[in-house]
Amino acid sequence: MTLQPITADLPARHGFFTRNGGFSTGPYASLNCSLSGADDQATVLRNRVLVAEHIGVAPENLLGAKQIHGTGVITATTPWPIGTGGEADALVTATPGLALAIVTADCAPVLFSNASGTIIGAAHAGWRGAVAGILETTADAMRKLGASNISAAIGPCIHQPSYEVAADLRDIVLARNPADETFFINGRPNHWLFNLPGYCAARLKAAGINATIVPHDTYAEEQQFFSHRRRTIRKEPAIGHQISVIRL
Repeated sequence: MTLQPITADLPARHGFFTRNGGFSTGPYASLNCSLSGADDQATVLRNRVLVAEHIGVAPENLLGAKQIHGTGVITATTPWPIGTGGEADALVTATPGLALAIVTADCAPVLFSNASGTIIGAAHAGWRGAVAGILETTADAMRKLGASNISAAIGPCIHQPSYEVAADLRDIVLARNPADETFFINGRPNHWLFNLPGYCAARLKAAGINATIVPHDTYAEEQQFFSHRRRTIRKEPAIGHQISVIRL
């Protein structure tokens, strides 16, 4: 299998992998890397081995967590058995040989590195986690390891033209900071289009982190990416998740 992940301007080796190049079939075709869905687990593990080999780490060193749309961060120092990571939405490490992985299907995968590529982080930033501060807590955890001059890349996620939201989401965002109204534009009556990657980039900038946005919309680019929103609108029964990885 030939994998062709998307990369950004980060010092550490990384990749935002697409849905293509794996072994899964049906609605999970083909590089589904989520351990929490109904896809055949042996097949998912084969997919994750492909990713580990491409990024240049042992499969057991490709680390993930149970993502819960919160602000928890795990500092990884040694590998753990696959599927046994704790509940968290970000990981950081300064341990050579480890790779940090985030799985997404519209939420923003955000990869971090210090200037020398010796301290890294990976965060799962759905709108709830981004509003609650997952990006800032990831950066803080890296700084506790000695990181400075941190940069970040916001990977493929749902973009504003595809992301219609109702008043409940908008109200929560604006309750934190009314100035964030700039990340919404009018849609249908009582609906708005939310700029998730732009919001993430602004939160990172406010935290002193230069961030780039990878210009890929997971909802719009069906051949490249899984999308939870697309599955929901079509009332499809299942979906896969793509993986984003950064390594030391």
